[in-house]
Amino acid sequence: MQVPEKLINFRVYQDGTDLVGVADVQLPSLDAMTETVKGAGIAGEFDSPVLGHFGSMETVLNWRTLEKRNVMLAAQTGVNLDLRGAQQVYDSSTGRYISRPVKCVVRGVPKKTELGKLDVGTTTGTANTIETAYIKVSVDGETVLELDKFNYICNIGGVDYMADIREALGLA
Repeated sequence: MQVPEKLINFRVYQDGTDLVGVADVQLPSLDAMTETVKGAGIAGEFDSPVLGHFGSMETVLNWRTLEKRNVMLAAQTGVNLDLRGAQQVYDSSTGRYISRPVKCVVRGVPKKTELGKLDVGTTTGTANTIETAYIKVSVDGETVLELDKFNYICNIGGVDYMADIREALGLA
């Protein structure tokens, strides 16, 4: 049995090659857009998700210090981040630890930049919030999530929930 334990470490790259800095990252929540359905034949009401559509998604990068690279993420242009990590997995059948790669690609635009606080002997609390229009998550080389708001892609676990929608819109 393989037991996923923790993220060993990760690095933040901009445009796939440039190391941005030392950060912790809050990945976006996936909040489905919904509409309340009620009426004859339904005992009450329920919120029905709109297939493949999600509300605003924010990725937040929290930095240790105020650096040129994290301030430049406030520039009003597209942001392309590549978060590459190694996760620790315990294989109980062999009694060994395995390192499993995880990768998150995030594309969007700057939404908020907190320059932070200057105080002696502490981190600055500098942070960037990126309005996320695209996210792709791969674990051990397998894509487990790909959401692309502009290209009508909602692939979760290998199922593209918007394939029929793209075809209906003449995009396929």
